[in-house]
Amino acid sequence: MRDKFVNEAAVDYTRGDAADELVKAIKAAEDGFGEKHAAVIAGDHILSGEYITSVNPSNINEIVGYVAKGSREMADRAIRAGEMSFKYWGSLSGHERAKYLYALSAAFKRRRTELTALMMIEGGKIWPEADGEFAEAVDFIEYYAREAERLDEGECLVRLPDEDNEMIYRPLGVGAVIPPWNFSLSILTGTTIGPVAAGNTVVLKPASATPVIASKFMEMTEEAGFPDGVINFLPGSGEEIGDYLVMHPGIHFIAFTGSKEVGMHIYEEAAKVRPSQAHLKKTVIEMGGKDAVIVDAGADLDSAAAGIVSSAFGFQGQKCSACSRAIILSEVYDETVDRIKQFTSRLGVGDPRDLAADLGPVIDEAACKKILGYIEIGRDEGELIYGGRRINDEGYFIEPTIFKDVDPEARTAREEIFGPVLSIIRADNFNDALDIANNTIYGLTGSVYSCDREHLERSRTRFDVGNLYFNRACTGALVGAQPFGGFKLSGTDAKTGSHDYLKCFMQPKVISEKF
Repeated sequence: MRDKFVNEAAVDYTRGDAADELVKAIKAAEDGFGEKHAAVIAGDHILSGEYITSVNPSNINEIVGYVAKGSREMADRAIRAGEMSFKYWGSLSGHERAKYLYALSAAFKRRRTELTALMMIEGGKIWPEADGEFAEAVDFIEYYAREAERLDEGECLVRLPDEDNEMIYRPLGVGAVIPPWNFSLSILTGTTIGPVAAGNTVVLKPASATPVIASKFMEMTEEAGFPDGVINFLPGSGEEIGDYLVMHPGIHFIAFTGSKEVGMHIYEEAAKVRPSQAHLKKTVIEMGGKDAVIVDAGADLDSAAAGIVSSAFGFQGQKCSACSRAIILSEVYDETVDRIKQFTSRLGVGDPRDLAADLGPVIDEAACKKILGYIEIGRDEGELIYGGRRINDEGYFIEPTIFKDVDPEARTAREEIFGPVLSIIRADNFNDALDIANNTIYGLTGSVYSCDREHLERSRTRFDVGNLYFNRACTGALVGAQPFGGFKLSGTDAKTGSHDYLKCFMQPKVISEKF
């Protein structure tokens, strides 16, 4: 096994050679605009003749690239390729598979600045968010490689005087991986490499909004020498390809991250046993959040306001972990609201290629319309104290937007908006704040700013979320340190970046030998 896992360090792209390299990488990405990228099945690169068009959300006149669109016939072929490769890949030890993952990590690191620049352009991320996503992707690879090695040891069972017992873990087979656009590299990498590290083969259907970065991931798996058919790359729509994979009797598991509506649909369809299917499909599903930050009377208000602003407006609020509700006790309500507004006013919105930008665009026209629609709803549900407008028509830029005095039952306080919109809610006391925080169908992340030990301890048991943070923002979970996943309708709480994750894609087998 390699040395102990350590999280990948950040790079400061505003200084020296790193800044120069990033500028060059952005120019190189622009030079590649309009290129065609292939689907990949069993090592064959397929330009199907139909393409998904990737548009730069900062400038809708720029085409980042065209990515070949798959078909159901190609999906059948990809599943067969996965079945053939599984015979070899699933027979390897965890240590043998880990060698491929370490090679993949090295391939990622060689292309760090290129990948960061592409995430800035195709995904609309400012450079610190893009670099952080790169680091998380590498963390998933390195962590899951070590987990594959660890699981070779199996589990310790009770020994009997005349009988030897062991429990080993074996992979499931071919799975479907359906990652989101908002973490087009890191979540794609984690949800693909986790099952692969466990010994499975996969059909990867990337998000249609960010398919070019997904194609770069596929390039790196080939650089790392993964056998043909272990990872099959099949872009396409959810209706045409996603549903077909989910329902296919040859699929053994589905790893999905995305909206509640789609996640619940997958969960329902995966439960059905179809003709020729001789197994129950496993689902690892992460959906959404309506995450809250609570601020009590004894909190450091500057720290609380800064944490609320960073977690509400980081990546334009397009994170399932983003703070969309600030619940503030009456004693410090006005003062904290003033600080939140003040910190938000310092944020600059612009094209991420301007390295000074603090917020970029939202991902596409549909997202822009949805968010602006919620802003109009919010005008009737609270007092608009900041933002509320689309900035220009060349890109999908929306101002960071704050409503105060929002009723806990309001739509903007209960429904996931997935954009730069913050609802501020007044609470009478700490119990009231917890009740408001839990008044949602979601249970992903939450945060409490307090110096009151009793309040913090009460939150440990009563704040109903999968990831709870004290005196820090509710975003930014690190692999291995803060395994990530949510309660309620936020998903199956598989806890990415944990000792449990690979087991979601394996089945334990007990072997007993009597002497």
